[in-house]
Parts: sequence; C-alpha cells; structure tokens
Amino acid sequence: MEPYRTAFTTARRRLDGRLYPMQLFQKAKRLGVWDPRAFDLAHDREDWLGLNERERDLLLRLTTLFEAGEESVTYDLLPLLQVAAAEGRVEEELFLTTYLWEEAKHVEAFHRVLEEIAGVEDGLERYYTDAYRRIFLDVLPRAMDRLRADAAPEALAEAAVTYQMVVEGVLAETGYHAYYAMLERNDLMPGLRAMVQQVQQDESRHIAYGVFLLSRLVAEHGEPLWTVIDRRMNDLLPLAVQIIAESLEPYGDDIPFGLTADDFVDFGMAQFQKRYARIERARHQPLEVVLYGQAEAAAGRAT
Repeated sequence: MEPYRTAFTTARRRLDGRLYPMQLFQKAKRLGVWDPRAFDLAHDREDWLGLNERERDLLLRLTTLFEAGEESVTYDLLPLLQVAAAEGRVEEELFLTTYLWEEAKHVEAFHRVLEEIAGVEDGLERYYTDAYRRIFLDVLPRAMDRLRADAAPEALAEAAVTYQMVVEGVLAETGYHAYYAMLERNDLMPGLRAMVQQVQQDESRHIAYGVFLLSRLVAEHGEPLWTVIDRRMNDLLPLAVQIIAESLEPYGDDIPFGLTADDFVDFGMAQFQKRYARIERARHQPLEVVLYGQAEAAAGRAT
C-alpha cells in the first residue's frame, strides 16, 4: 500500500524566513503570548456598577457581539490551515497555527468581560441583529467550509475577503474603535482596555495575513482573480455597514457615551478602503514583491 503522504516540504528546501507569513510568525511568537486570565478586572467591575442602564446596555451589546464573533472565527478558521497544508505552504501554516490559538484566547477574553465585569451568562442572543446573524451564522461559515471541498483560488479569495477583510478588517476594527471611544475617553475599565489592545494587536497580524493572501492570489492569477475579490468585497461591504448601523439603532439619536453612528460607519469604510487599495496594488506587482516585499525582492534579483 502506498503511503498517504510521500514527502515533506522541509526535506526539499529550508524554511524561507524572508516570506511575509514567516515574518508574521516571528511577531506572533514575540507579541502573541499573553494570557486573558492575567488581567485584573476588579476596578472594571466597579466602573461597570457606576454606569447608567443605557451605557451598560451598549457596552454589553458590543461585548456580546465580540464574543460570538470570536467564537465564530475560531470555529471557521481550520479549513484555511488545511488548504495551506495541502498546498505545502509550510510557512503560511506555521503562522496560521498561531492565528487559531489567538482566536481561541479572544473567546476567553470576552467571556471574562461578560462573566466578571457585566455578571451575565446567558440570554444574550437578543443582541444579534438580522445582518449580524447573516454574516456569522451563514456567510462566513459557508465560505470557510467550502474550502474543505473546493480550494480553488476563487474559493480561497472569497473566504479571505469574508474573514479577514470584512469580519476582522471592518467589523472588529470598528468594534475596537467603539471600545476606545467609550472607555478611553472616559478613563473607564483599565483592565478591559488593556485586554482589547492585546486582542487588536493579534488581529492586526491576522488582517495583514489576509491582505498578503489576497495580494498573492492576485499576483499569481491576474485580473480574473481580482474580479472575484472586487465583487466579493463590494457584495459584503453593505452588509458590514448594516451591522454597524443596526448595533447603534436601538439608542436613537442619543447614543450613550456621546457616540455618533456616522463616526463608526465612516471609520469602518476607511478601514475597508485602506485594505482594498493595498490589495489592488498587487495587480501591478510581481509575485516576488508580494512574497518578500520590494527591498527583499530587489536583493534577491541582485544575487
């Protein structure tokens, strides 16, 4: 009987530390080793008790949506690791192992907020709006699960747009902005703020990988692949904006903490446009520039 696997990538070549995913792997080892249980939330609980009912409701809504979102992306990431492994992209898989571990920690982090600061354990589904349910209960898991049977570049691109560009790059980034707007401006909940900063730092690497992956796919497959990415991003952006708007809608024109809906919609759009432009540049870049960066690629050509 023939063996299931016939070779290992690292038997044919050495790990390429110049590849961008390996650079992210190194950062994850340095910056991603933090423990959600290490943060002191005692003062945060006192601050919570000092909030009025509407302020508590908004903070509870945001944290509920974050915890469910982190649970969702933890469930749904594994097929992407399997694609990297099947394609022999060992450097990408090394980074993705840190990615999955970090998503799991984020679930625990927001669970602590709900349990130890807000003191709630269930009944939180009331905060899931129709658009939120559509993204996290259908669009995201469907796109990621498709990779188990279809790892074509088009399927991979649609999955990465959904996960890294929309869920993490628009929704999560807008959520961090909301935390800082509520808590930092009012000098509230130092433990939660410190924990959110760690989560955001992790997510910045995740989004960076998504930009890399989509840029690589464009550089490898050209305009047909860019068309797939462009269509997917423009299909999902209105849904992401709807989630942001629906999350603030219950508070009318008097949103707690002095927040305004336009601020968050504008912020989410700006995050989207920034990453969109970076991926679009790959339409005119050689693959080696995407893989290694301009300076590294130039050095490689010179040797």
